[in-house]
Amino acid sequence: MSKEDPFAFRFDCGAVWLNLLATRGRTFSADPVERLGTPGRLAEWLERCELSPALPPDEDDVDQARKLRETLRALALATVDERPPPADAVAELAAFLAAYDDPVRLVAEDRLRREPPATTARALARVARQAADHMTGSDRLALKSCPERDCRGVFIDPPGRRRWCPSPACASRGRVRALRARRDATASRPNEDHSPAQ
Repeated sequence: MSKEDPFAFRFDCGAVWLNLLATRGRTFSADPVERLGTPGRLAEWLERCELSPALPPDEDDVDQARKLRETLRALALATVDERPPPADAVAELAAFLAAYDDPVRLVAEDRLRREPPATTARALARVARQAADHMTGSDRLALKSCPERDCRGVFIDPPGRRRWCPSPACASRGRVRALRARRDATASRPNEDHSPAQ
């Protein structure tokens, strides 16, 4: 069995904006994994999301992408936990969206496409709009977060059957912990006396 590459991008969370959250792994651990470390990595992520801008990303764009990611994370976790969103995160997202108007211009090629974004900021604005639409509509009810304390990754789970995020590591750790808890509970139960009554 091959070991999972901790720096590999995740595209299995169910939406582009959720995949942006997954560009930081084990977010709540002492040693989180940053997958957007350079402008080149951000360019690769945008390309794989079909959001390549006309101008390549620079260091400021990397900072902006990370800031947006953490703003969206705070809002997503509040949405999943059904609690009021942090006011500062709401203000940051609203200001970002207001700064980057992005009218839909369609292009007829081999399939229906949108005109590519001019800049990385405009590409990120498309991701932010998707997130805002998702968290403010009924689709928010399909959002779930991983119960692993160091992860808390948010993903779409329409049937409501998935327990962990799509990361095999989280599911593996969670199952091992659950098995140990069951064994400990069984071991700590007093033995029942099955001797016949006198």
